[in-house]
Amino acid sequence: MACIDIDSLAQYERDAKEGRADALYNLGLAYSTGQGVGVDMVAAHKWFNLAAVRGVEAAKNWRNQLATEMSSGQIAEAQKLAREWLNIFKH
Repeated sequence: MACIDIDSLAQYERDAKEGRADALYNLGLAYSTGQGVGVDMVAAHKWFNLAAVRGVEAAKNWRNQLATEMSSGQIAEAQKLAREWLNIFKH
């Protein structure tokens, strides 16, 4: 995987707000691997969940893998954040 720089991360965030599934997936990858940001399993799960909702099969696999390494509280927080994000960016 290529290193994600700050500019790429900002672009992914802009594209995610437009509902682009690939950007949601790339944000999940960034947060799950610490590329351009600190590793944040809750954020990664949120982004993979949002990408999975938009049909990205690989995101489902990543989300499920992360869930095996997270507490039920962390998963609940990630799901809550995903719902909040969907309420703000309805694409």
